[in-house]
Parts: sequence; structure tokens; C-alpha cells
Amino acid sequence: MILKKALIITYYWPPSGGAGVQRWLKFVKYLRNFGYEPVIYTAENGEMPVYDPSLQHDIPAGIEVIRTKIWEPYHLYRKLVGHKSQDKLNTGFLSETSKPKFSQKFGIWVRGNFFIPDARCFWIKPSVKYLSRYLKEHPVDVIISTGPPHSMHMIALDLKKKLNVPWVADFRDPWTNIDFYKDLMLTKLADYRHCVMERKVVRGADYVVTVTKQDRDDYIKLGARKATTITNGYDDDDFKAGDVKPDEMFTLSHIGTIPPSRNPEALWKAISSLVKRNTDFAKDFRLKLVGKVDVSVRDMINRYGLRSNVVFIDYLPHAEAVQQQLKSRVLLLLVNNTPNAKGILTGKFFEYLASRRPVLAIGPVDGEVASVLQDTGAGFCSDFADADTLSANLESLYEQYRLNGDCLLNSSGASQFSRYNLTRQMAAVLDVVTATRG
Repeated sequence: MILKKALIITYYWPPSGGAGVQRWLKFVKYLRNFGYEPVIYTAENGEMPVYDPSLQHDIPAGIEVIRTKIWEPYHLYRKLVGHKSQDKLNTGFLSETSKPKFSQKFGIWVRGNFFIPDARCFWIKPSVKYLSRYLKEHPVDVIISTGPPHSMHMIALDLKKKLNVPWVADFRDPWTNIDFYKDLMLTKLADYRHCVMERKVVRGADYVVTVTKQDRDDYIKLGARKATTITNGYDDDDFKAGDVKPDEMFTLSHIGTIPPSRNPEALWKAISSLVKRNTDFAKDFRLKLVGKVDVSVRDMINRYGLRSNVVFIDYLPHAEAVQQQLKSRVLLLLVNNTPNAKGILTGKFFEYLASRRPVLAIGPVDGEVASVLQDTGAGFCSDFADADTLSANLESLYEQYRLNGDCLLNSSGASQFSRYNLTRQMAAVLDVVTATRG
């Protein structure tokens, strides 16, 4: 079978770790099964919040990876906010050791208003120049850009104008509707520029792909020619490590970052109440927070007197994070308490489903997370301020653990979110745009 070529423009690529790399790493892993040969274009020296070299094992043999150097203003940003040159920059305005100072807030303002659409904007013109030459010598059948960072979409937009190659714009997160957009403290002019760029991308792409239905509907309203939802998912290969012995204690685990917008005060209230009135629960319960945690979360845990029940574990390579999921009795999912909360579906959620552990979610009870949990029977969702329902659900799961030695639920339907099946959906989108070329 002759494979069609797909150029994928992505900032995040192994050895970069974190959530941003997973989606297209897994698509690339399976695209050859559906008739496409991926070619990766990425930054040679990008600013990566975390590293996970183990992810390179997922890259199929022989995949062409093109890397070019990028200049980013982060060294200036570090000086501005008082960070050391070797300090890593967290995503989502998360601060692990102190509350944001004026210099940090000013740095965010500069970042939001002068580097549009993001700090990778200086890579747009060099990339367009380089890829224009490359594509004339090595033609491809389709271009795919994935963002954020949305500078990747701006590269693809310019290539579309110059070469008229079919183009799919994949939004792992929305642009102006992302949960931290308001935190950028944008001027009216900067906000206008973001909105104009977003509209040009959405209307210029042959197909727009989003991870949630809400984002898809928003981009259709904005003028997308064609748009569809392909969620994030889980890779079956990541869950074939054999039998994993569960934690002896009744563990509730959260995998991933917890910025201020995910700080669940209702949960701290619920756990504090259970600890005070149930001595067995107080003895058996542990909350494991795996990943980076904002200082405001740590402060609130201390304020509710829960420090002895909480275990903090720093960022782990993906394979080790999966092991933590499988060992845990219950998995905690925190939706950002932001205006777009109903449409948020974090990538980690689908790996939770694959772990087949009960999911205790905190977010809108009429949102997309709650809908998937209801459809699959994989867990419970409580609203942001509903400490009573949280407490009741957590206590119910604990009683199952006490009586049965475990607290598994009879869930089903998670296979629709396997990376292999999702790649089939993505290939169908690519088939549509390549069939209509010209």
C-alpha cells in the first residue's frame, strides 16, 4: 500500500513530556495502519516544562522528524520575574513555592500582550520559509497543525496560502476560550489581535478538529468550513504491564498538575469532615497528588488539617504515572473552575477510564465529563461547591473497600476512546481533505 504523506507541525515532541505531547505521539504511532506516513516538524531547542525520554519508545521506526532552532523570549521573562536561568516554567500559571509577586504578574502581562499568539511567535516566519522550500522538494498530501501553542496554526495558515496544501487544524485546547485566557490581562488591542488570528485559522483550515463538542460548536459558529470532535484517549499498550498490586490503604489519587483553578475546596471540606467523624477512614485514607501542585492547594490542605493524609509525588514519567493509576483505589479528576468548565475533557480522564478504577470527578454535573461518566458507569461527578455529595460518594467507595477489599465499578464503553480507534477517526478526516485537494 502506498502511504499518503502527512506533515505534522507540533511544538511538543519527545523527549518533551507532559500532556501536550501525548495526543499526536499516539496518532503518529498508529497512522501507518490507516494509510498515512507522518513527517514531524518540531523545535530543536524548545522550552519544555518537563522531560520524558521514555516516550520516544512510542515513535515508530523510520519516522522522519525535522527539527529547526527556535528563539523564545523566556530568558527575558525569567529575568523579569526573578527566576534563575535553569528554572523550568510551569504551565497554567502554576506556582509551587510562592504566591505570584508583582514582577510575575507584570511578566504575564508582557507575555500576553507582546508575544501574540504566544511566545513561539518568532518561529513562525523562519518555519514558513524553511517548510516552503522543504515542501517543494518533498511534497506532502496534507498538513496538520496542533496547538496550543497556536503559533503552529499560524505557520500552517501561511503555508496554506503559499502552497494550497490541504490543512487540518487540531485544537488540543481552544484559543480565546481556554480557561486561563482572562489571566493574560490582555489589552483590548491584544484581545482583538488574538480573536482575528483565531478566526483566520478556523476559517482558513480545510477541517478543524477539537477534543470537545463545545469547542467544535464554537468553531462552527466562528466560521469553520468543516469541524468535528476527536477526543483524547488512552493507548492499550500502556496498560499491558501485567497485574499491578493495589495500594493497601484506601488511596485517592490525582495524576497531573493542579493549578489554582483546580483547587477543590469542597473536597478538602469533605475529606476533613470524614476524617473527623470516622476514625477508620482517618487511619485508612491517603490522598496521592502526583505532579506539580500550586502553593494555594498546599496552603488549603494545611488549613483543613489534612497534611498527614496527603502524599505529594513530583512529576513522573508517563509509564510510572500509569502505574500509580493502576495501584490506586479511586482516581480523582479535577475540572478547572472556569467559565468553559462544561466543555473541558482533560486527556488524563481517558487514561483514568482505561485504568478501570472508580473516578471521583469535581466539575459541572451537566458538563462533558459528567456525561461520559454517566454513559460508561465509570464514576461520580459532584459540582464544585457540593461537599455533601462528594463526602457521600467518597464514603460509599470507602465502605465498598472495607467490605470487599476493593471498590471496582461495573463500567463499560471505554474502548471507544482507545488511541487506535481515535486514529481511525483522524485518518477519516485526512481522507476527506486529501480527496478534495485542488
